Amino acid sequence: MSCEEDAERLQGDLDKLSNLLAIGILSRGKCGLSKCITRYMVAMAAADLLVIIFDVLLYEINYMYFSYSFLDYTPVCNLNMALTVATIDCSVWLTVAFTFDRFITICCQRLRTKYCTERTAAIVIATVFGLSFAENIPIYFETEHLEMINNTAWSCPLKSTSSSSPASVAYFFIDITLTPFAPFLLIVLLNALTIRHIVRASRVRRGLRENNNREIHNDPEMENRRKSIILLLAISSSFILLWMVTFVDYICTHFAGILFTLTDYNDPFAIMEHTGYMLQRLSSCTNTFIYAVAQAKFREELKNLLKYPWTQIVRLVASKIKT
Repeated sequence: MSCEEDAERLQGDLDKLSNLLAIGILSRGKCGLSKCITRYMVAMAAADLLVIIFDVLLYEINYMYFSYSFLDYTPVCNLNMALTVATIDCSVWLTVAFTFDRFITICCQRLRTKYCTERTAAIVIATVFGLSFAENIPIYFETEHLEMINNTAWSCPLKSTSSSSPASVAYFFIDITLTPFAPFLLIVLLNALTIRHIVRASRVRRGLRENNNREIHNDPEMENRRKSIILLLAISSSFILLWMVTFVDYICTHFAGILFTLTDYNDPFAIMEHTGYMLQRLSSCTNTFIYAVAQAKFREELKNLLKYPWTQIVRLVASKIKT
């Protein structure tokens, strides 16, 4: 288990560092992106950082390394569980919101000037955060203590009656429909429509330029579209690939009725469950690397940020030598 625990801790540190870097760099607004896109990217990085804090650091690492800590008190455990699910929902639905914003920008020219604004982005982000936290309030009340020690309640497994209560069954069905089924299908649909529109528009534009006997190379409009689609597809494809195992796992366990034991590592469905968890958490740090690959100005700002402490040290040493 030690290798798994070390990997969990390393992943948590990597995810937290990458998201902090993304928030710091994007917040400066020097990456050549519109304020609308920047708001979505900062919000996505912040939501991913919250997932790492509540899910990996306060839940998984606490469970592995610090048994019977303050975080294992039942009320605290209940709150952390609700916040964990809420932040995951935020991260997922902000990815959907970003994909929808890019779809409007590229495919709906009439709506672009009204919808794709900094103000609209702020409203959408606030709405996603608010609804995600409100929708997961019932989770706080769907757990019970595991044991009582010195009149203190510890741990917070789901209530044994949750699986039989009609209200609880309905709630959890709606919950898994909202995350991950609806976002998964929406992202696939929006990407398909966006790609189809770009392919058609590119063919028309190329045909017009050829008819006008102009050079078809170095077209600024085509270059901007190419960069937009690379960024959009990179973020969306990353989400789809890293959530695919969890998506299949949900279908097997909730709809196909396949039962398995999480602790039986010889069970292929148990292996799939743990693999899905690992990839799902990994998705909380991939966007930063996508920005670095797809955005030249982001890479430049990242280099400047990494070089800044050393340049300050060199300047300080040089000033001391002169004096």
